[in-house]
Amino acid sequence: MSSLDLIRLFLAVAEERSFTLAARRLNITPTAVSKGVRALEKQHRVALFVRTTRSVALTEAGATLQAAVKPAVGQIDDAFSELSRHQSRPSGHLRITAPRTFGFLVARHLVPRMRAAYPDVKVDLSLDDGLADLVTQGLDAGIRLGQAIAQDMVAIRLSQPLSWSLVASPAYLDKAGSLERPQDLLRHQALRYRFTTASRLPPWRLNGPEGELLLDIDAHLSANDTQMLAEWARQGMGITYLPDLEIKEDVDAGRLVRVLTRFVPETSGLFLYFPMRTQHQPKMRALIEQVSLLAGEGAFDIRCAP
Repeated sequence: MSSLDLIRLFLAVAEERSFTLAARRLNITPTAVSKGVRALEKQHRVALFVRTTRSVALTEAGATLQAAVKPAVGQIDDAFSELSRHQSRPSGHLRITAPRTFGFLVARHLVPRMRAAYPDVKVDLSLDDGLADLVTQGLDAGIRLGQAIAQDMVAIRLSQPLSWSLVASPAYLDKAGSLERPQDLLRHQALRYRFTTASRLPPWRLNGPEGELLLDIDAHLSANDTQMLAEWARQGMGITYLPDLEIKEDVDAGRLVRVLTRFVPETSGLFLYFPMRTQHQPKMRALIEQVSLLAGEGAFDIRCAP
């Protein structure tokens, strides 16, 4: 193997945390992966992985190497991708990350349109509510709320502002009492969302008498999944803060009740985002073209008003 091949092999093992999964990803045998890693470690006289019968983990040296070479390999891949400009049709893998609830609805419109217009582009959609680093995770583009997107990314609006709600079950409110102002939340059981990659829970953003109010309420229960928070709320375990799209059917059926509605602001809406240097790739130009057409048709306007 060439040095670049060994680096790609190393990155595959580092990202998959498995020789077997890395072999499957690279379409080679696990034995070849193991030999390649050993060759790289022998060449540089340093251990890159800690191997047990159950897991594979990076050593400190391995983690340092991954952080250094991954962006460089990405730039090399981008350089070769630029050669595909001369092809008549966009092709290759298009890796997109999106939050579970919103991503499903966006993909319902986007993926069929992409497949019909560009059959040589293979779409790989990762549904994850957590924040994603496109460069380090090897992703081409992401779909997120506007306030969650880094400043150095190109962002294209997909939807109008989205509505959210504070909700609880009727049984919980009968027992715990009603709410008249945001500060009343401090005496209630809070069910809060937790980003997998963050050490702190994001505060609840509300409109106070003097402007934006950020409430960091003690979380009696937290989860990194909005469906789980909705389920806990239905069970009467507390109050949670969710997009209306997630809880609309529960509210319509009376399983959940909105509270403090006049204090809950809308979000900035959904955006497609990607690094500036990738926007000229044929597959990215195809994606930008299709999402722009769909956004113009209002396909992503999924606001659910109370």
